[in-house]
Amino acid sequence: MKEYKLQGLSCANCAAEMEEEIRKLNHGEDSELQFSSSKLRVQDGVDMEKVRRILKSDGASLVDDEGSHDHSHGPNMKQLVIISSLIFGATFLLEGMVAPFVMIGMYLAAIAISGYQTFWKGLKNLTRLKFNIDTLMTIALIGAVAIGEWKEATLVAILFGLNEYLEGLGMEKARSSMEQLLKVAPKQATRLLADGTEEVVGIEDLQEGDLVLVKAGEKIPSDGVIMAGYSSVNEAAITGESLPVDKKPGEKLFGGSINNEGLLKVEISKAYHDSSLAKILQLVEEAQERKTPTELFINRFAKYYTPLIMVIAGLVMVFPPLLFSATWGGSFYQGLAVLIVGCPCALILSSPIAILSGITKNARNGILVKGGAFLEQLGKIESIAFDKTGTLTKGEPKVHAVNVYEEERFFSVAHAVERNSSHPIARAILEDERVQQADSLEPSSVDTIPGKGVRAVIEDQTYYVGSEQTLTHVTLSEGIKADIDKLKEDGFTLVIVSDEKEVLGMFGVADEVREESRTLMKRLHSLGIKHTIMLTGDHEKTAGKVAAEIGVTDVHAQLLPDQKVEKVDELKRNSKLAMIGDGINDAPALAMADLGIAMGKGTDSAIETADIVLMQDHLGKLPNAFRIAKRVNAVVKWNIGIALGLKVIALLLTIPGWLTLWFAILADMGATILVTLISLTILLMKDE
Repeated sequence: MKEYKLQGLSCANCAAEMEEEIRKLNHGEDSELQFSSSKLRVQDGVDMEKVRRILKSDGASLVDDEGSHDHSHGPNMKQLVIISSLIFGATFLLEGMVAPFVMIGMYLAAIAISGYQTFWKGLKNLTRLKFNIDTLMTIALIGAVAIGEWKEATLVAILFGLNEYLEGLGMEKARSSMEQLLKVAPKQATRLLADGTEEVVGIEDLQEGDLVLVKAGEKIPSDGVIMAGYSSVNEAAITGESLPVDKKPGEKLFGGSINNEGLLKVEISKAYHDSSLAKILQLVEEAQERKTPTELFINRFAKYYTPLIMVIAGLVMVFPPLLFSATWGGSFYQGLAVLIVGCPCALILSSPIAILSGITKNARNGILVKGGAFLEQLGKIESIAFDKTGTLTKGEPKVHAVNVYEEERFFSVAHAVERNSSHPIARAILEDERVQQADSLEPSSVDTIPGKGVRAVIEDQTYYVGSEQTLTHVTLSEGIKADIDKLKEDGFTLVIVSDEKEVLGMFGVADEVREESRTLMKRLHSLGIKHTIMLTGDHEKTAGKVAAEIGVTDVHAQLLPDQKVEKVDELKRNSKLAMIGDGINDAPALAMADLGIAMGKGTDSAIETADIVLMQDHLGKLPNAFRIAKRVNAVVKWNIGIALGLKVIALLLTIPGWLTLWFAILADMGATILVTLISLTILLMKDE
């Protein structure tokens, strides 16, 4: 599909109607008009001239590759409103000084300048019996002119034009904030050729294995590894962390991060379209168009709301004269005012600007929310389940205690089995000096016992390496039982080595608790999270020690991967549950929870499965994500209340006959301004 940038989109309802029209064209059935990102996607076979005409009918247009508009530059809505306002103001100065027909001509000129676009769209809609805001405003303008309310008709046209301008301005502010975020992608790179020469290429031309030079102040073109050079690197575009990170040869770099000083020679590890930055930008763009349940409800409601208002307006025009001896002229005037109150603009805008602002604010902090629905869900979460290893702890276990019962084979078997494993605990054991110095043995077979450990055959003898659950075949002496209990009481994870008859020895392994975990729980509880739950495969005593240290409310230990999924399924029946993890075995649990949150330096499968991605390797920014989500939800509720509340007040004013045309449009404009400004305050939130 081809993608086009649009300009002039200010109305979500109008955008949906234009999308519907474009989909009726040949080959246009899969077209997408994205209001939040102001983009259009169409198939190659669609007639673009017809598309342009559809867009032009609502004041929108395509933007070409150079960023210029595909139509002649004319006055914008702001300029039209200013001109018509000046004409309207001049009528007061000239009132009584010129002939009435001149005054009427000036009023008509002001109405035409501010309202001609709305008027023509409304007339077209009337011929097709299509009722939206343009139809309502056209009927109201014609009616006001018909009963001689020239001043109010002019004021309505001007205020409505100003209202449209402010709608577009608010949405454009949210969009531009998002676009600034998307501009972090580098455009070019300096590639080193085999003969030592340099060439400047676009980042889309970089391939895995290419060598590039990155000078001080330049952006890293794609994910890579430093081959030569030392520097500090600003990774804020990826992780949201403001402090630079020192880098040396052999260390990884994120594409889009900035080299602060020195010259770096970098080997590209991923083509740009597979890089972390490219995935981030793709996720952010896709997130803009995913509707929340609230937005979907508002859009459905608006479809019935406008026709309902027209029915109410008709009743206001007819029943008072028939039942209460009211004048036909006064009732007709009140009915016209009710039509204007029927404008759903503020209601439709109550959610998208707030959602877009929330997604943008989180993205600036290195928190990727994959859609408005997930942001809304985040603000409703009551319980959070955490995987322990690598999430609440550093995921870098160390051997702290060793009990040896048969030294000749213990270290050799541990070395032979664990050197074939990539598990963090296996790496910790291999880092023990005595294991490294052990005789090298070669297993003839190695089988994993899920959630328990490993079974290996070495020199025709079977050995087991893992938790105490692997010891079902061995009778334990009282001394070994006492050693096991002591290590568990000390909070160690046990790795026990045994053959088919006896225990050869055991390692006591401990994982350090992350520094932020201690304050994280307090902050989450202060934000209204009722339950913080730790899920782990570790022994209960090991898990309990960590839980007591960091302050989680609930612990579930000794869980196999499938049991972890079952536990998440059970927990989410009691309250809205988020699951946070970073490993490949967390992916099923992330998918099962009401909301899955992955740490960005975890596995690709966890990141792809999760609904929200933290691009840091810690949970320090998680409370801010909750604060923003709760603020967004509160703002949306306030906006809906304001939009509907002002309309209810305006409708109630029809009972004593106090509702006027200018007050009706002023109430609608006031609601639009308020919901826009309140939504944009999300971008101004300070991090805690």
